Amino acid sequence: MKKIKKIAVMTSGGDSPGMNAAIRSVVRACAYYRVSCVGIYRGYEGLIEGDFIELTARSVNNIINKGGTVLKSARSQEFRTKEGRAKAFEHLQENEIEAMVVIGGDGSFTGAVIFNEEYNFPIIGIPGTIDNDIFGTSHTLGYDTALNTAVEAIDKIRDTASSHNRLFFVEVMGRDAGFIALNAGVGAGAEEILIPEEDLGLDRMLESLKKSRRTGKSSSIVVVAEGDKSGKNVYELAQYVEENLPEYDVRVSVLGHMQRGGSPSCFDRVLASRLGVKSVELLLDGQTNLMVGLKDNEVISTSIAEAIKGGHSINQELLRVSDIMTT
Repeated sequence: MKKIKKIAVMTSGGDSPGMNAAIRSVVRACAYYRVSCVGIYRGYEGLIEGDFIELTARSVNNIINKGGTVLKSARSQEFRTKEGRAKAFEHLQENEIEAMVVIGGDGSFTGAVIFNEEYNFPIIGIPGTIDNDIFGTSHTLGYDTALNTAVEAIDKIRDTASSHNRLFFVEVMGRDAGFIALNAGVGAGAEEILIPEEDLGLDRMLESLKKSRRTGKSSSIVVVAEGDKSGKNVYELAQYVEENLPEYDVRVSVLGHMQRGGSPSCFDRVLASRLGVKSVELLLDGQTNLMVGLKDNEVISTSIAEAIKGGHSINQELLRVSDIMTT
């Protein structure tokens, strides 16, 4: 088997805390195994344009603590076309790049699978998304940091809610996954948590808030995942409660993209370091089309296709705990 001499690394899709730590890990692992490493700027868009930079162990000094991604990220419509992917492959050949590590979410992995099928090009994926919605890993890069950011924000909002006897609806990110909402809601002691995986209905929410009022709670926090299936957005939910429970002074806070930013937690830095090393070792071992992830605190690998298609289910035991905690 021919030994790989040059590996490229890119970040793609939405940024997440820990991406820089993963870049650093891939580059340092390449240096350790005496393999050249190339950074691709702006994901698949940069791959198509040949926007590359040589990276050495010293190139990635002092980035483990930084949020975002030093390699930048972008969406690429052109990579969705055969012509775009042909340009990308041409640039890889011109630069004698023999394998690639893609750090991103399901959209990035979908592109990686198609590219691998067309050109038989070795690729390993590292899951980088705050949503934690990828099968094959208990934690994606950035999820732990985003959780801590959300909890810290909700704690501060609660101070205001308590001071003014208010009900706050706090919307967190998560698209079609309620992992941030459920865990942050339990961690911050929310009175109600609305997530896409469980359509609890508006009547239950009203009853829960009424019960809280009866038991002496003068302020409340409702955490809402942005993909909640109540049929209403967070502002409509607030209006609905105001109309049905006029005794509440209702406010809305949307945390938005602040959850994606900031210095990564220790957990995300360590996870990124472990996954980066494993991704390089798999490529050097002749393996491809795999995603590295974490299960029972062990680094594992899953086929990228399975990671995209498989469902990462919500923790039912934590749902049960959240019900008890809102008593």
